Amino acid sequence: MSILDLDASTLAGYIRQGTVTSLEATEAYIEHLKRINPSVNCLVEERFELARHEARQCDDELASNQNIKGRLYGVPISMKEAFDVAGMRTTGGLRHRKNLVMDHDAAIVELLRHEGAIILGKSNTPTLCFCQETDNKLYGRTNNPWDLSRTVGGSSGGEAALIAAGGAALGIGSDIGGSIRFPSHFNGIIGFKSGAYQVKDDGAYPPFPHPLQERMLGIGAIAKSVRDARLVNDILALAQPIKRNLSDFSITLPIDQVKYEVSAQTMLLLKDLKLELEEAIQVVDEQPPMYEQSALLWQQIMSIDGASNVVNAASGKRLLKPMRHWLQERIAGNSEWHRYLLWALVGARTFKPSKQQMAKLNEQINLGNQLIQEYLQHKLLILPVYHSPALPHGQVYKEIFAISKSFLKYMPFVAYANTWGLPSLVIPIGEENGLPVSIQIISSIGNEDAIFSLGEKIESRFRGWKRAIL
Repeated sequence: MSILDLDASTLAGYIRQGTVTSLEATEAYIEHLKRINPSVNCLVEERFELARHEARQCDDELASNQNIKGRLYGVPISMKEAFDVAGMRTTGGLRHRKNLVMDHDAAIVELLRHEGAIILGKSNTPTLCFCQETDNKLYGRTNNPWDLSRTVGGSSGGEAALIAAGGAALGIGSDIGGSIRFPSHFNGIIGFKSGAYQVKDDGAYPPFPHPLQERMLGIGAIAKSVRDARLVNDILALAQPIKRNLSDFSITLPIDQVKYEVSAQTMLLLKDLKLELEEAIQVVDEQPPMYEQSALLWQQIMSIDGASNVVNAASGKRLLKPMRHWLQERIAGNSEWHRYLLWALVGARTFKPSKQQMAKLNEQINLGNQLIQEYLQHKLLILPVYHSPALPHGQVYKEIFAISKSFLKYMPFVAYANTWGLPSLVIPIGEENGLPVSIQIISSIGNEDAIFSLGEKIESRFRGWKRAIL
């Protein structure tokens, strides 16, 4: 098997055993990234020479029989551009930040380095991670390795495309509005969004200062296997997951209760999954509490203060005026900011909740927290990620950011885990016209072990990760 097809756990074992050297693995990924990046445009900044140097150090330490304990020792990984890496830029896809080099690692980068991981480079995002399509004025558009005319999703789209094409052993992403799960689904990789406040977000850009926004943010693996996603969560989470017995859980898998149509192939895969799971565990078809309200609540939370923190971050020395600059971009195409960001900010101002709406929003959040915690205490919820596999470039943006509020139709599956701060694991279970189709497993904080255990069962019987061959 090629090094490119090994998950991080397997590769770490091979490196410790001496079957593969860290330098061999690092060189394999570097050469592969050089080959695929011109067409996929997933990697936006590299540190190849430093990675080679670190790999040689790892190999020398292993050769001298030093006591090596790092769980990712010598393993080449990639990093979403949104996370600070000392000596590298964190731009948010903004031209005015193109020369801004960080002098400290983000909290999660420190943890991964402590485990011996070697960072190859950073991957593309939408501008300020504020859209579910990966495109910006600084680095351009990332293309889906399964079909270059299709979206990779966002905001961890560059990272998911890179892992789908075998560009690193492991990647890291973040998710405040499906930003790990959209890309995981569209690119056919394993993705995990941690629950509220379970992973430190120090050194993640941009920051989301409002507590209701921060609780929606999750950080986790963009991976080739569920066991790698579990491993990364073990490394990054502030508290280790409690061991759970899967037999103590039932599964909620809405099929007849789905509130909008998914593609015929997606529905067929959901039914196949239900039949498979029913052989060993109770599966219930019902709508979880607060499901219908989740998309609107998510939109209101993202629009608190009219997304003024994002406007401020994007402005630089020149004040961003969303509507004026969106018109400028549409008419002349010469705005400093990408039209996706501008239109999303116009929407955020439109949906900015009033004081009365904020009071009602807080009431609903408090009610929902109680209902959902009780509901998911011994339940695992399985939902699709999107109604179809990867769409042509720009189509997801049109569906989520339309004036017609079509996000209410297309966002509930994804918004549920964000709005309620829940952990969620994405697993590819099949394909439609050669494009991956995935599901997500959601439960309450504290049930991560059960999520991963069920994920490993599904992964072993369905599609899982496969490398996209370009």
